[in-house]
Amino acid sequence: MLCPYRKPEVLTTPDYGSGLISWRENMAKHIGIAACSAEGAALCYRTLCSEAAELMGEHMHPEVSMHTHPLGEYMVHIRSGNWPEVGKLMLSSAKKLAAIGAEFVICPDNTIHQAFDLVIADSPIPWLHIAEAVGREAKRRGLGTLAITGTKYLMTGPVYPDTLGKLDVACQIPDEPDRERIDTIIFKELVNGVITEDSRVYFNTVIQKLKDRGCDGVVLGCTEIPLLVDTSDCPLPTLDSTRLLARAALREALGGDHNKHLNATPDSAR
Repeated sequence: MLCPYRKPEVLTTPDYGSGLISWRENMAKHIGIAACSAEGAALCYRTLCSEAAELMGEHMHPEVSMHTHPLGEYMVHIRSGNWPEVGKLMLSSAKKLAAIGAEFVICPDNTIHQAFDLVIADSPIPWLHIAEAVGREAKRRGLGTLAITGTKYLMTGPVYPDTLGKLDVACQIPDEPDRERIDTIIFKELVNGVITEDSRVYFNTVIQKLKDRGCDGVVLGCTEIPLLVDTSDCPLPTLDSTRLLARAALREALGGDHNKHLNATPDSAR
């Protein structure tokens, strides 16, 4: 958690049912989303809104604002390895979100978290880290070695090894030919909203290879991958980074005992 926050009052009104949480306008923190790709940001936003309703009442969720620079602007710098420039785009989003009242920021994109440490010192508001949300869930579920799937920049980068290492969780990545094909699927299909059965089966094949190498869970580490992977037939338990980040944002925005409920429901049931 970023900081302590007031606990909500629990009401028993017939409108929302016993035990649900009623929120005055100024009680839930305003969530800022610094988006990168449209598909991943949309999934994160939908998760925030749909899962908040169960806690706050019908059609209710914290105030949410989003800013996004074009994915193409990010890709110029990602492809050249210019992470300071990626960080500048992220910081630009944070400043614009803070200016309209956001109290903290999340970024539903794993790859650009490589610039995270370049951003937080100058950010006007705090950030939640996507890999920390994933790592905490892995520890809660007793997972020890995670398979990392995502863009080739993420799979070969430091975001997950560094973060998971602090939590004593190991990780492995696919072989180079599989990394290249996964990256192609992400940028040619998933970010454009294209979902194919061939790509779904291929992902399962790669995940099975990583299971055979000793992994006991898989990180869906591109925020679009959950649109493709079916948890019901995936060879390994999944850690959906997009939804886990959204739930971490709800915990930060709302606080209180309902956090137990957010932790209690597995991804397969959502």
